[in-house]
Amino acid sequence: MTPDANVRSIAGRTALVTGAASGMGRAIALLFAAEGARVALVDRAPDTLDAAVSEITASGGIARGYVVELSDGSAIEQCVAAVRDELGPIDILVNNAGVSAGATLDQPDYEAVWRSTFAINLDAPMRFVRACLDDLVRNRDGRIVNVASTEGLGATPRTSPYTASKTGLVGFTRSLAVDLGRSGVTANCICPGPINTAMTSRIPDDSKATFARRRVPIGRYGEPVEVAHIVLSLVLPASSYLTGAIIPVDGGMTAGNR
Repeated sequence: MTPDANVRSIAGRTALVTGAASGMGRAIALLFAAEGARVALVDRAPDTLDAAVSEITASGGIARGYVVELSDGSAIEQCVAAVRDELGPIDILVNNAGVSAGATLDQPDYEAVWRSTFAINLDAPMRFVRACLDDLVRNRDGRIVNVASTEGLGATPRTSPYTASKTGLVGFTRSLAVDLGRSGVTANCICPGPINTAMTSRIPDDSKATFARRRVPIGRYGEPVEVAHIVLSLVLPASSYLTGAIIPVDGGMTAGNR
């Protein structure tokens, strides 16, 4: 049994969450702070980022916000260095930030969409892992959670850049689990399905209800806080023997798509 095998608390640990200004990232950051972690919220939207940080600090939590353009590798390195200086070495990394842009193969700008999607959805997580690696391995108990999508487990029409990037993130997670296993660092991936976030807010409510009724066994869209609790479970010190897992958080949708 490892020394932390019975520890079900992240109090006092430092967590970095990307895409933390809204949606699932914000819910994850708020939950981590409520559980006693020091939280670095990373996003490119300063106004909503400030609001999320203020919500945490108003309730007595410890948080800092970092405005970062995630397609900029040097900005990521500077961000991690700033987090380390202000909040301490990073124990938990949640790569949640992502973009979704539809594109068909015959579009003139298809390759531009591909490159910009991969820059955020796959290159940025890789860069954050590399920048945080010394911190994550230092105590043999670092935690990495990558947020992919059910699109990383299948495909729908006209989303190939998004689907390919999320499928790549699934593969990257498995490789991290293999490469970092001996260091005590775990790497797991969640694949959210239909969740009520800004990304899905443009879908009419009646269309959401119809989709959920037909495709989701639980019969509804999920909420960001439900995703956050799965992430919390994965980053606990006690979750030391779970690594390389790819976990759909989709109300049973992929289980029913046979």
